[in-house]
Amino acid sequence: MGVLSGKGAVVTGGSRGIGRAIVERLARDGAQVVFSYRSQAEAAERVAAATGAHAVQADLAGKEDLERLFAAAEAVLPGLDILVNNAATGGPRSIADTTDDDYEHVMAVNARAVFIAMRWAARTMRDGGRIINISTLNTALAVPGVAVYAASKAAVERFAMVAARELGGRGITVNSVSPGAVDTELLRSTNPPEALERMPELTALGRIGRPADIADVVAFLAGPDGRWLTGQNLRATGGLLL
Repeated sequence: MGVLSGKGAVVTGGSRGIGRAIVERLARDGAQVVFSYRSQAEAAERVAAATGAHAVQADLAGKEDLERLFAAAEAVLPGLDILVNNAATGGPRSIADTTDDDYEHVMAVNARAVFIAMRWAARTMRDGGRIINISTLNTALAVPGVAVYAASKAAVERFAMVAARELGGRGITVNSVSPGAVDTELLRSTNPPEALERMPELTALGRIGRPADIADVVAFLAGPDGRWLTGQNLRATGGLLL
């Protein structure tokens, strides 16, 4: 039996990249997992088939889709023990070029949806549970083009810190994980080849991160060994920021 046997987990954005690796790791550790996906139905079906997890189509910009995700989780899981807020949106765009719609969409998916999911968890999670928010190195490392994205993730980090205080009396831990450069479709689609070539040189461990590197940190926080960490932001960057 895995260390998470008998636990119920929800992962948002679980069909690709870091989210997929998190679903795979939590399922391997014995958790029963429900995960959301926005549009990659075939990828979601592959993850579900490989892990036994339950996939739910949900655009997290819409409150109705969030409610459908929560309802599915409550119907499928033995209870809610782990919530991983991973889904996010927002490509590089300068402040001058950011439209009102851009701003509203990024904040809706990256901040509002996380808050709503955390509120649901605060009301329904079993004592001793785990809430883990996936943030970004860019809340500490300012680079051009990430103003709204980084701001939305900074909000997520603060949500976690306050929730850690509010839920600690029930043994629920709340933490953030901030990846650095991780080899995903998103990283390769938003960075020129020359930037990707330089990233290993800027990283203390000498390589770009892999989705499994982040999933392992999440699994630590979700498991019994993470019981004494709460209100923290673990910068899982391989030493890209020291």
